Amino acid sequence: MESSRKARGTKTQEEQWMVENDVGQIYSSVSSIPPNAQSVFLEIRRDNHIQYLMHGLNNLGPSFSTLDANRPWICYWILHSIALLGDSLDEELEHSTIEFLSRCQDPDGGYGGGPGQMPHLATTYAAVNSLITLGGPKSLSSINRGKLRAFLLRMKDASGGFRMHDGGEVDVRACYTAISVASVLNILDDELTQNVGDYILSCQTYEGGIAGEPGSEAHGGYTFCGLAAMILINEVHRLDLPCLIDWVVFRQGVEGGFQGRTNKLVDGCYSFWQGGVAVIVQKLHSVICEQLGLSKVLDSECDSESYHDYETSDISDVEECTVETSCPLGGTCHRRKEVSFADIGVDFISNKRAIAPIFSSMHLQQYLLLCSQEGAGFRDKPGKPRDHYHTCYCLSGLSVCQYCSSADADSPPLARDILGPYSNLLEQLHPLYNLVLDRYYEAHDFFSKF
Repeated sequence: MESSRKARGTKTQEEQWMVENDVGQIYSSVSSIPPNAQSVFLEIRRDNHIQYLMHGLNNLGPSFSTLDANRPWICYWILHSIALLGDSLDEELEHSTIEFLSRCQDPDGGYGGGPGQMPHLATTYAAVNSLITLGGPKSLSSINRGKLRAFLLRMKDASGGFRMHDGGEVDVRACYTAISVASVLNILDDELTQNVGDYILSCQTYEGGIAGEPGSEAHGGYTFCGLAAMILINEVHRLDLPCLIDWVVFRQGVEGGFQGRTNKLVDGCYSFWQGGVAVIVQKLHSVICEQLGLSKVLDSECDSESYHDYETSDISDVEECTVETSCPLGGTCHRRKEVSFADIGVDFISNKRAIAPIFSSMHLQQYLLLCSQEGAGFRDKPGKPRDHYHTCYCLSGLSVCQYCSSADADSPPLARDILGPYSNLLEQLHPLYNLVLDRYYEAHDFFSKF
């Protein structure tokens, strides 16, 4: 009866059943061996991954020629993965990488996919994040912030959004890459943020997630981009956050991993795109409670010490909230009259997590370690090949999982929060930028001088 029912399934259903079967077999085979032997399968193969990544940075074969316009992305995927694993480049390779990215920088601002290619917001984001990940004065000072800001302004569209490149598409990905770069380089201002929130808000769908453009389907990558950008421009309260949360929690499937869209297959990369959204909303308790009409913050002490997020400020720079019963403090709260864009990233990461994880971290870690991890590198799902993109975002997702129960950025994860040995612990990242946290702090301090 079961087989006849499956025979009548749609192509989408059949593909889903195949993935569930492949993942189920992996889980069954591991659970059937003695517990002390299972730990071997749950280890991050750190040395193997680093060797695979270093080789990719030094030498890629002819098959990668199709990614010629994405070379800064390859740098970012590899460099960020290496940084998450706690390693770094030798001096010669670091120098070569900085020199290469400098040649990708357009004379009129922004970075192209390779030397001589037109500047593009996606590769600009990848190049800037790569240089911040390398760190140090030489790397950071190689970015021409003035001309990059001019490039961002040229990409600004009348709709309030941004174009990916000259004459290119306007979408939420463009908004995020522009805002993220401007924020981390300390060049974000009212001119760049004008009407961006209006555009992103128009892309939130009836499901609660965010689409790439108005009228399209909600998507995990665009939801991350839209949510992160709205925080960085201090307009996240305009999104319907309860509806967004409702959408994202249902994207975690029976396999333990996340799907990118409704009724799609699980994919390891969404462990960050969707998992990142899940950990970001843990710090938005005040806005969520206000939208739900709650008079106090659940699961936290409702006092001035426990309430601290990017909206709070010194008493000298505040105005009284006009909201009454929906105020997260149950009374009056204080909000900034003017926001300093330069401080939002730091203030956000300093904010305590007042909401418990809204996804199953252990099941996601299980999927990543047993189904996405290969001998070296990570993949989308069983049966797919490894690649640098999935290695980057699977490791980012693992980092998100490991730290999602820590009260704040200064609290190390407990052993119970990490699947497998504690040696699996990765570096912590800043979820709004997907940068290793200490590299972000270095960049923030460096660019705050300007």
